Amino acid sequence: MYCKNCGKEIDDKAAICVHCGVPTGNSAYTLGNKNWVTALLLCLFLGGMGAHRFYTGHTGTAILQLILTFSFFGLIISAPWALIDLIYIICGKFKTSDGYELSR
Repeated sequence: MYCKNCGKEIDDKAAICVHCGVPTGNSAYTLGNKNWVTALLLCLFLGGMGAHRFYTGHTGTAILQLILTFSFFGLIISAPWALIDLIYIICGKFKTSDGYELSR
């Protein structure tokens, strides 16, 4: 792979260019600044209200989940949604809104 900034060849898994120091945008190998344990606990205890989604920057879906929680269909929709998110967080597949993995 080549750096988008300086054009020099770099490792495919590099998070930053070793020549110029610019981030490569390779989000598959870059960790975000959001903590995995925090997201896990927020999802576990306040998942139905979308707290973990607010924390990771998914504001739009967090507001939707919050609205659904206090609506008539709240338990039917929000609880399974939070459970699926919890599984994703545990498996390490849940990412921030920027596409970065949660740091462990």
